[in-house]
Amino acid sequence: MAVVTPAMEISQGGVTFAVMKQVSVIILGWNSLAFLQKFLPLLKTNTPTDIADIVVVDNCSSDDTVHWITTEHPDILLKVLDQNYGYSGGYEIAIREIQTPYLVLLNSDVEVTPGWVSHLYSFMEQHPQAGAVAPKIKSFADRESFEYAGAAGGWIDCYGYPFCRGRIFDSIEKDHGQFEEPARVFWASGACMMVRTDAYRASGGLDPLFFAHMEEIDLCWRLHSNGYEVWYTPDSQIFHVGGGALPNESPKKLYLNFRNNLLLLRKNVPSASLRKKLFIRKVLDGIAAAQYLLKGKPAFFMAVVKAHRDFSKLWKKEYTDYSGTRHPAPEELSGWYNHSIVAAYFLRRKKKFTSLLPHK
Repeated sequence: MAVVTPAMEISQGGVTFAVMKQVSVIILGWNSLAFLQKFLPLLKTNTPTDIADIVVVDNCSSDDTVHWITTEHPDILLKVLDQNYGYSGGYEIAIREIQTPYLVLLNSDVEVTPGWVSHLYSFMEQHPQAGAVAPKIKSFADRESFEYAGAAGGWIDCYGYPFCRGRIFDSIEKDHGQFEEPARVFWASGACMMVRTDAYRASGGLDPLFFAHMEEIDLCWRLHSNGYEVWYTPDSQIFHVGGGALPNESPKKLYLNFRNNLLLLRKNVPSASLRKKLFIRKVLDGIAAAQYLLKGKPAFFMAVVKAHRDFSKLWKKEYTDYSGTRHPAPEELSGWYNHSIVAAYFLRRKKKFTSLLPHK
C-alpha cells in the first residue's frame, strides 16, 4: 500500500475541490503493538485532520501490528516493509512516497498533547529558514522532568558527544520553565521532529548505514551544512517513554551509539581536523570501555571494542557531500559546544546545561 498522503476534499461556493495536506505524521514501528494500542488513539484525537495525516510504517514486525491497524484503525495509512530496515532505513523507504511539504518523525512510544503538531507546523511556516524543529520532550514516567532523548533541544561538543538542554549524560533536569523560549539548537530528536520535506531530500535524508541511533544528528548536521536552521519550540510538548525498540541497558544499543557517533564525525567534520578529533575520541572511548570492564560489564566493554573495529572498516568509504561548496566550520553552527562536555561534566562537575553557558 502506498503511503502518498491524499488530498482532503473541501467545498466552497458549491464547488468541491481537493487540498493537499500539509503534514505527514510518520510512525515507524517494529513490534510496537503495545505502544500503538496505548498512544495511537490519543494521537488521532490530538492531530487535526485538516492539516495532517497519520502514517504507520511497519518494519516487518512479528507481532499483530498490521492486523490491528487494518481492523481497528482502517483510516490510518499503512505501509508494511519486507524486513527490518532499522530506524533510518525504514523511514527513508517510506519518505520516498510522501508528497506533503512537512514530515514528522514520531516514535511509537510517544504521548502527544493538544496542539502539538499545529504548533510545530505554525513555527515552520513562520521560519522559512528552519529545516527542522523539535518540541519540548518530557518523560512519560516522570512528567515533571525532561526526557533523555531530546529534552529541550540537542547540542554537541567538539568531540562529537551529544547532549541536551535539560540533560547532560545521565543527569536529567526537572522542567522549571528554564527553556520557555524558542531556540536554535544543533539537533532535533528522532523521538519527535518536524522536517521540511524539500530540505530533508536536499540534505540526503536519513542514512540507512546508521540503522538506529544518531541518524537524526547526522541529518541535522547536513541540514546546517545546507544553510538550514534547526530549532526547538516549547509551544509543542510531548511525553516520551524511551527505550521502546532497544532497552537503555543494552550492549547492542551501546554498540550502535559508539559506532554511529564515530561515523557521524567521519561524515561531517572537515578533513583538516578529523584525524585529531578521532584520535581524542578513541582515547576517551577507551577510558569508557575500561570503566565498563572494571564495573563487571564485559558485554558493554566488547560493544565499545566492536564499535571501533566496525567503524575502522567504514573509514575509507566514500560519503556523498550534500553541503554544497564546503563544510562549514562546526563552531559556526548553533548548538555547538566548543569544549569537551566530558571534561565539563566529570572534572568541572557541570551537571546542568545552564552551568555551561559561560563556555557557550
